[in-house]
Amino acid sequence: MTRILLIEDDDTIARGLAYSLEQEGWTVTCFGTLAEGRAALETGSFELLLADVGLPDGSGYDLCAAAKSRGIPVIFATARGDEGSVVLGLDMGADDYIVKPFRLREVASRIRAVLRRAAGDGEHIARLGDVTIDMQRAQVSRRGQPVLLTALEYRLLLTFLAHPGQTLTRGQLLEGIWDVAGNFVNDNTLSVYIKRLREKLESPDKPLIVTVRGIGYRLEADTHAAQ
Repeated sequence: MTRILLIEDDDTIARGLAYSLEQEGWTVTCFGTLAEGRAALETGSFELLLADVGLPDGSGYDLCAAAKSRGIPVIFATARGDEGSVVLGLDMGADDYIVKPFRLREVASRIRAVLRRAAGDGEHIARLGDVTIDMQRAQVSRRGQPVLLTALEYRLLLTFLAHPGQTLTRGQLLEGIWDVAGNFVNDNTLSVYIKRLREKLESPDKPLIVTVRGIGYRLEADTHAAQ
């Protein structure tokens, strides 16, 4: 059974999250402080750490290195939704970053995606033609040159990568990028981010993101992972 360590100092949020995740069949151990989180990582066995950043006795960021050194995937769930905080969390090695207020269904979906990646024998690099995505470092390059993506553009790319070859509705894509923004993302905004992602990653003769008229979009290129 999958064991999740939840570090959240807001009792209402903690109870709601724990209940929701247990309904997914996972076992949840919950604490509210940095010290308790450290002790739990030292003495317990977990498949995933879900941690708030702002804790009464320190930062949830301090738990990330301890968890990653034990091979435990990390997801931050926090009210700090500015792009700098998101990028910092991902640069520290977090596998995902969710901004409050979040939807419980979305949290469960993100956890499943991270657990699937973690089960892939440590594979963390995806390739789309001449585009390389290092998901451990949250870095994207094309033909060996860095590609600068905003947090929303990067989250949109990860949403496509999680469903290669599958047509995603605009609603599904909006769900995938909602929490990173921390604000309302509408249908027109999504079109802008799709356009920007295409401009940064696609070659004129080889589209990566294909429009499926009347439905949504599909990641067209063959995707494979490598160490």
